[in-house]
Amino acid sequence: MSFTLLSSPLQGFTDFRFRNAQNKYFGGIDTFYAPYIRLNGKMKIKSSYERDLLPENNTTLEVIPQVITNDADEFLFVTKYVQELGYKELNWNLGCPYPMVICNPNKIDHILHRVHNETDILVSMKMRMGYENSEEILHTFPILDKYPLKSIAIHARIGKQLYKGGVDLEAFQRCLDVAKHKLYYNGDITSVEQFKTMQERFPSIDHFLIGRGLIADPFLPSMIKNNTSEYPADRWKLFEAFHNEVYEQYDAALSGPTPIKMKMLGFWEYFSRSFSNPQKTFKKIKKATNPIKYRMAVKEILNSEK
Repeated sequence: MSFTLLSSPLQGFTDFRFRNAQNKYFGGIDTFYAPYIRLNGKMKIKSSYERDLLPENNTTLEVIPQVITNDADEFLFVTKYVQELGYKELNWNLGCPYPMVICNPNKIDHILHRVHNETDILVSMKMRMGYENSEEILHTFPILDKYPLKSIAIHARIGKQLYKGGVDLEAFQRCLDVAKHKLYYNGDITSVEQFKTMQERFPSIDHFLIGRGLIADPFLPSMIKNNTSEYPADRWKLFEAFHNEVYEQYDAALSGPTPIKMKMLGFWEYFSRSFSNPQKTFKKIKKATNPIKYRMAVKEILNSEK
């Protein structure tokens, strides 16, 4: 059965610099969701989010913009903005994992009603099971059923969990049993084996989102696609080229040694999970106090894996 892999957006990580480099060196992701657009006060989009969606920064990828809001006017403002850039679809993140609107079906109804009456954008959803408990999502389905949504991506956790604890597959199955829309699965796909487990557990699902697993191991999507747990022979050489490109892009965009250190430290919190000694790897990066030491630390880490 053919399937589609989508990159679940991670704020601060999966912007166009990461997306383009991941796609160039590894591939495997069919569609990227862009991190949700932030508004700077009333109806002004932050410049970094503007840059992220510019067509010239996304020439080789299928990218879907995302909005997180509980305000219909904001939603309509973002809709107009992304349509002007040529996007046909807008993904609405229902406050995952923060308690914004998922617990308020009337508000969801009001916003979707206005968007579908006042624009022709295609709306897709991304949501969790609820904030307090996994029943909350079931109360939203009768509302969602009223609208021609493209799809609903469900992260099989509740908001309160953040990323802690396991996914609730029984609750996801309950969603599958009642939802009229096409559902996508999201949550804890961190290995080829885990992907296969989810595929077997939910045979009707053919769209899967990979979030933190993609940053921890950018090889993962192509390995899933090729149905192999074997890394390519030049694994670390490829990773090095990818890492250097990401580093150089951010180094050029951020001013001064502290922001780039913090940015890369964030990435290495995930990257290190694919290395043979995650704690030792992350510690080395943490101790690198300036760009020269950082580059040396990265070289040492990669040499010890080769």
